Amino acid sequence: MRPNRIYLSPTEGGAVAEPDSDEGIPGNLAMIMDLPLEVTVRLGHTRILIGDLLRLDKNSVLELSQGADEPLDIVVNDKVLARGEVVVMDDRLGIRITDIVSRKERVETLG
Repeated sequence: MRPNRIYLSPTEGGAVAEPDSDEGIPGNLAMIMDLPLEVTVRLGHTRILIGDLLRLDKNSVLELSQGADEPLDIVVNDKVLARGEVVVMDDRLGIRITDIVSRKERVETLG
């Protein structure tokens, strides 16, 4: 079984998943396999004062909460689904999934 590939669609500019096949997927789940979901990769965050925000220019650097060696969050519908690391493929950035969040962790983030 080959892993799913994510590639950029040159006509729409969005990320598109290339699934292996719908074979073996129950009928009620197969109906939703073509629905698009927005996937976000969270690099980190920071808090900044409005005054400091207004002083930003082209060469400004914002320090983020996340360390350079920490995994990035892969977020679907505002919920962390997985974690991964940045990879470069043919002059484009991608993310290699290194960990899928457990069902228990996903339930804990609902509250």
